[in-house]
Amino acid sequence: MQSLPMAAVTIEKRIEAAPERVFAVATDLDDLTETISGIVSVEVLTEGPVGHGTRWRETRVLHGRRATEEMGITGFDPPRSFVVEAASHGAEYRTEFRFEPEGAGTRVTLVFSARPVRLLARVLSVLSAAMMGSVRKAIEQDLEDVKRAAEAV
Repeated sequence: MQSLPMAAVTIEKRIEAAPERVFAVATDLDDLTETISGIVSVEVLTEGPVGHGTRWRETRVLHGRRATEEMGITGFDPPRSFVVEAASHGAEYRTEFRFEPEGAGTRVTLVFSARPVRLLARVLSVLSAAMMGSVRKAIEQDLEDVKRAAEAV
């Protein structure tokens, strides 16, 4: 039985920098803890340049607690888009980042979705509206952090 996706969160933000610059900032795993205020550590698990197949372990502070997830890039089309996926706590998570030129800047669209795959996650998915509110707030802060870093030239 296939479960329906939990509610998705879509956030858009205009950044006053070229798509190439914004894409580079958003995919710079080496500086992610300096760029994104909610991330406290990143451990890159693969070698080579960031791209399709890159995996890392990321620790964030959520609701006052540290949460560590292993993530991977499953789609990579610089400087247009990339997709990050993770599986944790009985759910699969997918975040798509799109970078579109808009005048001299970039329109960034981020779409986060989660799909429960285990019974407990399915039961808890009824609470997804409350969870998505805090996810939205974290994503908005992440994009604000990327904006600040990309515009600081």
